Amino acid sequence: MTTTPEPTATAATTTTAATLPGYTPGTWVIDPVHTEIAFAVRHLGVANVRGRFDQFTGEIVLAENPLESSVSATIQVASVSTAHEQRDNHIRSEEFLHAAEFPEMTFRSTGIRAGEGDGFLADGELTVHGVTRPVTLELELIGFGKGYQDRPVAGFTATTQISRKAFGVTGGATGAMLGDAIKITLDVEAALA
Repeated sequence: MTTTPEPTATAATTTTAATLPGYTPGTWVIDPVHTEIAFAVRHLGVANVRGRFDQFTGEIVLAENPLESSVSATIQVASVSTAHEQRDNHIRSEEFLHAAEFPEMTFRSTGIRAGEGDGFLADGELTVHGVTRPVTLELELIGFGKGYQDRPVAGFTATTQISRKAFGVTGGATGAMLGDAIKITLDVEAALA
């Protein structure tokens, strides 16, 4: 699991809605067409295998005080894609994510903190394979703009690293060929509801 360093005093500590151009409190819905939920795991200690999940929903609730905001997301496990059908089916199987029994992964934030520079840390609970563990996302606000028909949009990038074994994802004999650490990267675009 990722250990979370204590944040230092930064610009994010004093960030308010007024200091972020385009910041609009409200509920922002994650746009699946312009969002990617990606992961990478080491294979045989020498290369990374990368993949993504194609079906998910989520929302970001921006508060007047950014540090009082929240994030939630639900991912459909069966939508995993590594560009290799046999491998994807194996990941969905009982040896890995067991999509038939645990069809969804979820993340619910429990708090937002100032991070380094202008960044933020989103503490929360991640549920994978029926196991819930605390996880911290390193969150970067890319910015705000106007989308289709001038609808307000926002962009975020979030990263974290988890231990697959901590979530009970061992992978059987195949798991011995894979690293324990899973790097997760989320490139998110959301629109104001």
